[in-house]
Amino acid sequence: MIYSSMKEVESWVDKMPDEYKSSYNRFKRMTEVLTNEPEPLVGQTPKEVIWTKNKTKLYRYQPAVKKTNKVPLLMVYALINKPYILDLAPGNSLIEHLTNQGHDVYLLDWGTPGYEDRHNKLEDYIMDYIPRAAKKVLQTSDAKEFSMLGYCMGGTMTSIFAALHPELPIRNLIFMTSPFDFSDAGHYTNWLDKRHFNLDKLVDTMGNIPHEMIDFGNKLLNPIPNFYGPYMSLADRADNEGFVEGWKLMQKWLKDGIPFPGEAYRQWIRDFYQENKLINDKLYVRGHQVKLSNIKANILNIAASRDNIAAPKQVEPLNDKVSSKSKAFHLLETGHVSVAVGRKAINETFPLVDKWLRDHSK
Repeated sequence: MIYSSMKEVESWVDKMPDEYKSSYNRFKRMTEVLTNEPEPLVGQTPKEVIWTKNKTKLYRYQPAVKKTNKVPLLMVYALINKPYILDLAPGNSLIEHLTNQGHDVYLLDWGTPGYEDRHNKLEDYIMDYIPRAAKKVLQTSDAKEFSMLGYCMGGTMTSIFAALHPELPIRNLIFMTSPFDFSDAGHYTNWLDKRHFNLDKLVDTMGNIPHEMIDFGNKLLNPIPNFYGPYMSLADRADNEGFVEGWKLMQKWLKDGIPFPGEAYRQWIRDFYQENKLINDKLYVRGHQVKLSNIKANILNIAASRDNIAAPKQVEPLNDKVSSKSKAFHLLETGHVSVAVGRKAINETFPLVDKWLRDHSK
C-alpha cells in the first residue's frame, strides 16, 4: 500500500489498535532522532582557559563560584576520546557536581592531535605537560597542595607522574577505571600479542592511530550489545524523552573521537599490554625508573564490575604497590563509561568522589 502524503499515513495510524499505534510512534520518534535532530550541547559548565601548550588547554571550572575546599583538583583524561565525558551535560556532569559542592576543579584537555603530532610520546605528556599544568593549578588556586583525578588511561598516566614526582605536594589521588596490571587484559591480551600483532608496522604506516580503529576494537570486546544494543534500546524507549536525550549525548561522545598519537600508542601497547612493565617496576621514563611504591598520597581507586576495558583485576593491584597510609579500593556495579555518566554515576560515583575528597582534604 502506498500513501501519497503524511496526512494519509496519520489517518491510517489513527485507526490502528493502541498497541500498534504505540510501536509506530516509537519508530517515528527513533527516525527523527537518527535523521533530523541536531547534536546535543555538551561541556556546558562555565570555564576559563588558564594555560595552554601546543593543542593542550587547562581549564578552570566555574571560576565565579566560591571554593570551599582548599585543596584544588586537577583532572587528567586519556589520550583517546574527548574529556567532556566528565562534563557531559547539566545534571549529568561530575565536574558540575564537584564545583557546585565548592571544589576548585581543573581539567587537562589534550586537544585533537594532527599528523604533525605523530611523534609525541607518553613521556612528553607525563613529563612536560602534566607538571606545568600542576604548577599552574597551585598558582591559580593559591594552594599548598593539590589533588588529582585520572580517568581510564589518564589514571595510568597520573600514577606514573606521581611516582616520578614524589617531591610534589600531591595530597590525594583518585583513579577511575584505570588499568595498572596488564598481565591479563582479557581479549586485548590475545589481540595485541606481539607474535601476531605487528605494532611497528601499524604505527609506521598510519602515523596516528585513527579513532575508528580503537573504537572498533573496544566494541569487539562485547560486540552484540556494543554494535546493536544502543539502537535496540532506542527503538524500545524512543517514547521516553529523558532516555532519548541521554542516548543522544552518549552517542555524540562515542562518535566524537580523536586520533591516538602514533609514538604514544606504540609505547602504550608495547610497554603496557605486551610487556606489563608498570606494575613490575620495569618501566623507565626518560631514564628514570617508575616505582609505584614512591606514591604516598591518599588514594581512592575505583573499578567497575562490568568494565571490559579496564577490568577490576587490572585496577586493584595498584593498592598493593603504593606506600600510601590511606588507600581504598571501591568496586561499583557499573561499566567503564557509566561510572562517569548516567544514573549510577549521579547517585553513587559523584557523591563518593565528593565525600572522599572532603574527608581527605581537611
